[in-house]
Amino acid sequence: MAMGGPGGGGHVRGRRRARRRPLSEINVTPLVDVMLVLLIIFMISAPLLTVAVPVDLPETEASAVEASQEPVTVSLNSAGTIFVGEREVAFESLIGAVLDDGGEDARDRPLFLRADAKVPYESVARVMARLSTNGFVKLNLITDTAGSPAARATPVESPDGG
Repeated sequence: MAMGGPGGGGHVRGRRRARRRPLSEINVTPLVDVMLVLLIIFMISAPLLTVAVPVDLPETEASAVEASQEPVTVSLNSAGTIFVGEREVAFESLIGAVLDDGGEDARDRPLFLRADAKVPYESVARVMARLSTNGFVKLNLITDTAGSPAARATPVESPDGG
């Protein structure tokens, strides 16, 4: 018999299919590259997310408050100048600026009040009273917690109990 060899009906040489084994190792180099790029992006962009008005916050031992909505930030610098976001405003136009910055649901959004430690309490109280009497009930005082450089929010109950 001219076909196969001693076992009869064997395989034809050269037509053998190569078996591919599944790759059992994962190449993590691209993953590490992407993670390092993301880390650098977040390290650069995180300081830009804070309000740019330089304020020396007083220190407290209060804990942080979770905010479900993006807050409107009102700041008082050491000279007593009022800022809404990063925009300087006069005391008389404070409510209009907060409403512009907060959008249509500004009175329902949390409002963060940042005041320099050197600002007289009277100035802070005037701003809080102005905001409270105009329907802003979610007032939060921003302070530095003792031993932590990060700013924290301390909730303040409004006069109407809200």
